[in-house]
Amino acid sequence: MEDILVIEDDADIREGLRIFLEGENFRVTEAANGMDGIRKVTPELDLVILDVLMPGISGIRTCEEIRKLSNVPVLFLTAKSQESDKLLGLMAGGDDYLTKPFSYSELLGRVKALVRRYGVYKGKKTSTAESIPQSLTIGKIRINQEYNEVFVNGKRIELTDTEYKILKLLMQHPEKVFSAQNLYESVWEEPYFYSCNSTVMVHIRNLRKKIEEDPQNPKVIATLWGKGYRFEVH
Repeated sequence: MEDILVIEDDADIREGLRIFLEGENFRVTEAANGMDGIRKVTPELDLVILDVLMPGISGIRTCEEIRKLSNVPVLFLTAKSQESDKLLGLMAGGDDYLTKPFSYSELLGRVKALVRRYGVYKGKKTSTAESIPQSLTIGKIRINQEYNEVFVNGKRIELTDTEYKILKLLMQHPEKVFSAQNLYESVWEEPYFYSCNSTVMVHIRNLRKKIEEDPQNPKVIATLWGKGYRFEVH
């Protein structure tokens, strides 16, 4: 059973998260503020769900302190939605970002993806010397699949787990055109509804900002007149 620490000052939200996650077979520890949360960080943790706007020590500062103790994944929850706020969270060491209000299905998808990825990472750290890093390279982009690292022109870039999974999927099938439904069901691993289209588009746009020289004129991830997405090298 995986262990999740929820750091949230709103008691109702905290209780709702605990009940939901325990119903999905996670073991949940609660903290009402950043200092209490930092004290509850243990080597056994598999994920931290962290509110940004809290009295006292902020979620951003809390994440920075957690990073001094552990590399456990941190999923930010916040009412803020501007790109600058997301960037602050990622720069502080966060792994992903979910804006309130959010659906529990989206939360569960993020939680499972981060926990699964961290489980693989922890296993790799104790693997034998026979474990050989695997790379996937197309043009200027290289993915180290063992450590889930992405390099553009030799420079390591930070992607969220979802952005990483999208990029990896497209690079594994460079000749295939993926519709929004194909991408969503392959990456999120849940049924697609029309409203999910905007979710896919937002992640594609964010991914372009990180890997394209000119996001307005994409040369790596191409959109084919709204019919789908594919990986291209010009």
